[in-house]
Amino acid sequence: MNIKSLLLGSAAALIAVSGARAADAVVVAEPEPAEYVKICDVYGAGYFYIPGTETCLRIGGYIRYDIGLGDVGSFDGARSFDARSGKDQATWYKNARFTLKTWTGQETELGTLKTYTETRFNFGNHNAYGADTGADIGNPAGNKSVSLNFAWIQLGGLRVGKDESAFNTFIGYAGNVIQDTIVPYGNFDTNVVQYYFDAGNGFSAVASLEEGSGVTGTIDSYVPHVVGGLKYTQGWGAVTGVAAYDANYDEFAGKIRVDFNVTSQLSLFAMGGYGTNSRLNDSTNAIPAFGRGFYKQWGGHWAFWTGGTYKFNEKTSFNLQVSGDQDKNYGVAANVAYDVVPGFTVTAEVDYNHYGRFGDPASFTNVNWTNANKKNSVGGMLRFQRSF
Repeated sequence: MNIKSLLLGSAAALIAVSGARAADAVVVAEPEPAEYVKICDVYGAGYFYIPGTETCLRIGGYIRYDIGLGDVGSFDGARSFDARSGKDQATWYKNARFTLKTWTGQETELGTLKTYTETRFNFGNHNAYGADTGADIGNPAGNKSVSLNFAWIQLGGLRVGKDESAFNTFIGYAGNVIQDTIVPYGNFDTNVVQYYFDAGNGFSAVASLEEGSGVTGTIDSYVPHVVGGLKYTQGWGAVTGVAAYDANYDEFAGKIRVDFNVTSQLSLFAMGGYGTNSRLNDSTNAIPAFGRGFYKQWGGHWAFWTGGTYKFNEKTSFNLQVSGDQDKNYGVAANVAYDVVPGFTVTAEVDYNHYGRFGDPASFTNVNWTNANKKNSVGGMLRFQRSF
């Protein structure tokens, strides 16, 4: 046997052995491609694409803890009964809240399709005796009812669902204070069918058909409440007007507002309201809520709200609101808000209220009656809020 034959035989043997082993080898499957969540920056920060769709989703909310004291408004003035003697006495108002929010957005051939939801969960105490419940049970803390504050769908300019009234949302709320309704400027919760129009040159408008809410605020026929508004916005600020028709009472109300961006630190606003009154403020009704309609919540024909915000620096701001109405109800609310770290704000507020028509339940449909035990009242609030 020569060298050539030996090499050829060895090569054949190696090929045979390799072929046998290859037949027994384990085949590893190719890994599935990982599907990562993709950022969607079309609608702002925080959105991401729902996997497998073209819909962008954002999830957010806040956790809040309130401590109130004094005798003003709906968040403080808490009263209870001594557990041993049963004596009526003042106590802290406390409330913890978890709010969950969702936003979605998607581009379609008919425009942007958007949704927004907000659900609130609360635990705390609240005046729950006398006129509130018909039974003297004091001021116990516990879980409160869950509230659906927003749940609407919007395609282009058309919005339907649960919202707050355009009488407030379009013209703006009355300042960056916690208790901005010492003199109330309109009711809030309602189902809506709305249309928003933006001309693109600073002019915008809204038309809203609304159901209202509450014993006397919810429509009682097929005729809806109607709200219309116009706005002109520029770099210096804005001018806004809204008008509302209350279908239950056949009454009208309107508000005009001016906002000024005085400097990068200082912003001011002034808002005035006027409403017809022939079927409202009827103090002869047995139920206090029958005193006013859904929109003209203030006393008398006219009311005003004014104030502003001054930013001392990136973390600290001072907020003020002064309000009053024809029935000589007046209020002042002032606070200092401090951003401890991004997303965590502590706000300390002091409020003063003068009740012009004290003692007439029909004049205060938005006020907790157990708190209204003084002609002039002072209260305050310390709020901790973590937003995300």
